[in-house]
Amino acid sequence: MLTINIFSIFYQNLIQTSHIEFVAVIFGLLSVWYARNENLLVYPTGLVNVGLYVYICFIAKLYADMGINVFYFIMSIYGWYNWGRKDENKKHISISRCTIKQHLISLFMLGSSFAILYYILTEYTDSTVPVLDSLTTAIFIVGMWLQTLKKIENWIYWIIGDSIVIPLFLYKNLAFTGIQFLVFLGIALSGYLEWRKKIKHAENN
Repeated sequence: MLTINIFSIFYQNLIQTSHIEFVAVIFGLLSVWYARNENLLVYPTGLVNVGLYVYICFIAKLYADMGINVFYFIMSIYGWYNWGRKDENKKHISISRCTIKQHLISLFMLGSSFAILYYILTEYTDSTVPVLDSLTTAIFIVGMWLQTLKKIENWIYWIIGDSIVIPLFLYKNLAFTGIQFLVFLGIALSGYLEWRKKIKHAENN
């Protein structure tokens, strides 16, 4: 009976999906797929996705997620530049692992982002899920930063964040977005394996 009720709620949410959310999801899926394949199109498609989600998250009162999409927009522009530029040897930046310093910076960004966002959400907004909203946003901030640097660890942050945010979007009646992040989770797992294979291939040559 519980399974039937969950499916019924999910189905009702799905058929109520707005056209804006549908378009945002399509471009989001394209963006993550291009990221998996180390394709520069990850950023123009991502810009469309995050621009639409600023509006969607504002309507759903997911203010931290709205804020991170503004951050995504800015970082997508930087990532587009960083992935597209060439060094003095006429080569694009390569996939690599984080240094110890970058791991420490990532942890600092995670902790500080969560603390700041949680304070803002609890003190200045009517958010109903301040802990999860702040946590997933902080995780994705780090993931996005590492993605612009082509660090393989970006996929680990996406995997963790996607796993947490899927039930959050379902709770907020954004079923189609929940499906999007379920697919994101699968692509993130695939992306991690693909990037790890490329790193090992580069190390053996």
